[in-house]
Amino acid sequence: MLPANPVSLSRAGVVYPGGVTGLSDVDLTVRAGEILGVIGESGAGKSTLLGLLTGEVMTTEGVVTVLDQDVRGLDRPGLRRLRREIGVVFQGVHLLSNRTVRQNVEVALSLHPRRERSPGTVDEVLRFVGLDHRADAYPAQLSGGQRQRVGIARALVTRPRLLLCDEPTSALDAGTAAEVLDLLRNARDRFGTTVVIVTHDLEVVRDVCERVALFDAGRLVELLTVTPAVRRERETYLDRARRELGA
Repeated sequence: MLPANPVSLSRAGVVYPGGVTGLSDVDLTVRAGEILGVIGESGAGKSTLLGLLTGEVMTTEGVVTVLDQDVRGLDRPGLRRLRREIGVVFQGVHLLSNRTVRQNVEVALSLHPRRERSPGTVDEVLRFVGLDHRADAYPAQLSGGQRQRVGIARALVTRPRLLLCDEPTSALDAGTAAEVLDLLRNARDRFGTTVVIVTHDLEVVRDVCERVALFDAGRLVELLTVTPAVRRERETYLDRARRELGA
């Protein structure tokens, strides 16, 4: 059961050694079951925010609460327990090249002591992401979109209550990116997972996010609701090329 607000930051700030400010005076709440986008230019504080939510970075001021736990107050075992409730989809998928698709997903499950939290077997989660027919393939035999699907399967196999995605569609073509975003939306709908997507791509925000937090120079400068009117009907790659290139 998710808390009403799985993530809550209250006047949260991070100052790194040497006096570099990562975040400053951030107030932000993520609602249960929503898909929140986080956007901003390089150095805006997006990576620091993700680090706060996983406990890799600690606040120097303010409070960060994740899944009803004050992250700064957790000891090492407490942080490990919290991280088992969080799935992460990385920008670079980081699959093990000498293991098959199934084995890459099994690694995440084997590190999770509470196997009953899995949405099912590894094969079932591979069916969910549409890769059950490639279960015995190796990463080098997969397309970029397929590798990202494996990363999503690996993040979902333990049924996390919170899913953090760092540029999940970067380096993917428009059609493949749309398929990945559909998976994230379906994961929220099927498993009730709250999703936070860090991205520089406004199309991602338009397509899948309900709200978007805009960061600049370490500050949350605006929190916007993405209205259905903003979400345009999805274009094919060729349609987008015609529109943008004037063909």
